[in-house]
Amino acid sequence: MTAAAWEEPPGRAGQAGKSAILLITVAVVIVPLWMVAITSFSTQGSVNDAGGLVLVPHGLTTAAYEQIFTNTLIMHSLLVSLGVTIVGTAVSLVVTTLAAYGLSRPGSYAHRPILMLLIVTMFFSGGLIPTFLVVTALGGFDNYWSMILPGAVSVFNILVMRGFFAGTAQELIDAAAIDGASEWRTLWSVVLPTSRAVTAVIALFYAVGYWNTFFNALLYLPDTGKWPLQMVIYTFTLQGGAMPGTGITNTGQYYGNQQITPLAIQMAVVTLTLIPILLVYPFVQRHFAKGMLLGAIKG
Repeated sequence: MTAAAWEEPPGRAGQAGKSAILLITVAVVIVPLWMVAITSFSTQGSVNDAGGLVLVPHGLTTAAYEQIFTNTLIMHSLLVSLGVTIVGTAVSLVVTTLAAYGLSRPGSYAHRPILMLLIVTMFFSGGLIPTFLVVTALGGFDNYWSMILPGAVSVFNILVMRGFFAGTAQELIDAAAIDGASEWRTLWSVVLPTSRAVTAVIALFYAVGYWNTFFNALLYLPDTGKWPLQMVIYTFTLQGGAMPGTGITNTGQYYGNQQITPLAIQMAVVTLTLIPILLVYPFVQRHFAKGMLLGAIKG
């Protein structure tokens, strides 16, 4: 029997084409990151010679990072982002897990109407102004929780986790019920251990969302002392390199005996925002590779 065209091993031309596409894709991802990182270590003269972002490193300095680490507002915003990410991810993951498990059980109370109601919210919302009024009326204005609770739950993530929970082998759940396990015990001891892949992926989705958020801070946090790191970056961009309250202006300045540019400081802040995600992703990547189709029974 003749194999289909897509089942045949690629020839040399096909291998070369795939390699070229892969190299181009990697370059498109790596080169901008490289330019951001190198620019953050560049002096005023290097940035001026490059006319912006630096591609070829020369005249490297750590002055931008030294200024950031000695700047109380920027360091506090970094701690705020870390706190919001950790607390927000924990809250969102708990609520999403409980909602998904309840909706995945066929005998749970009113699970179909609740599911339909959740799906409706994916297409229709109250709008920005009503949301702002509700959050403000509940005391969220100028409070940290306004960055977490208004967007604590993603219906899409609930649906993904619900579909995975629904695929858990019924034999395992029945065995736990025969042993006298409650629903809480079944969730904790049976369902979650067989759902590590989807739990890790959903946790990463939430963590990246909280780490990158700035819009809620723009709406609800007028106090610059409560801003997350992304809001600082947003202000850097909006002010053209100046940042009120940090001593950083949109003109070249000296730190010690090193002349640095606001662009280098901007890129240094951007680099700091990338590091946590780059550190976490390798531990979650294997779950992406496995996907969300793991079963509880093998063999």
